[in-house]
Amino acid sequence: MTPGSASAPLVLLASRSPRRRELLDAAGVPYIARHPGIDDTMLQAGVAPPEHYAAGLAYLKADAAIRRNVFAAQEIARAAWVLGADTAVVKGSRLIGTPRDEADAERIIRLLSDGVHEVVTGVALVRPVTASAHVGASSGETAPARRVLLVDRARVRVGALGEAQIREYLASGLWQGKAGAYNLAERLKAGWPIEYQGDPGTIMGLPTRKLVPLLTRLG
Repeated sequence: MTPGSASAPLVLLASRSPRRRELLDAAGVPYIARHPGIDDTMLQAGVAPPEHYAAGLAYLKADAAIRRNVFAAQEIARAAWVLGADTAVVKGSRLIGTPRDEADAERIIRLLSDGVHEVVTGVALVRPVTASAHVGASSGETAPARRVLLVDRARVRVGALGEAQIREYLASGLWQGKAGAYNLAERLKAGWPIEYQGDPGTIMGLPTRKLVPLLTRLG
């Protein structure tokens, strides 16, 4: 948990992503982070639109964290929301998630090199108490569950990457666990030829420019 700002409610982050924790830290949002207990790297997008896919997976993570009791009862009692998030890269008609292995990461990096792609991040905020009540509700009951979904897009242009750059990056292992096989801030610092439009947080896993005012408003 971080000190955060007085106006932002405590959230339970259903994610193992260090980038999302860093973004919440930078935004001053107090949080407790736990792995949601599911691995989405092997999931295929199918024909779902990118926005639906990202928002759906974000909700799946938040809901899984609640169902699997990954947060302690006292944490649930203190928190306003369980937060799930998912990020996908869109290149043409292809929806790209997290690379499965080094060969998959190489395929993704070569696909993104010398071109433009979009990044879509979906966020799901779920009330932990009402969500738990919904899980236990009988078929004849109307569940009072509350959830809020948020989706944001950003546009990224990657210049031509040299063979040595690609090989060095793959050998580093820094592609692991990252949608599109890269982290924006990390690659900019490394000198990759990247330009972007939109919230850099969206590209790195959490659209804080929209999320923080939303959390403050929802309370």
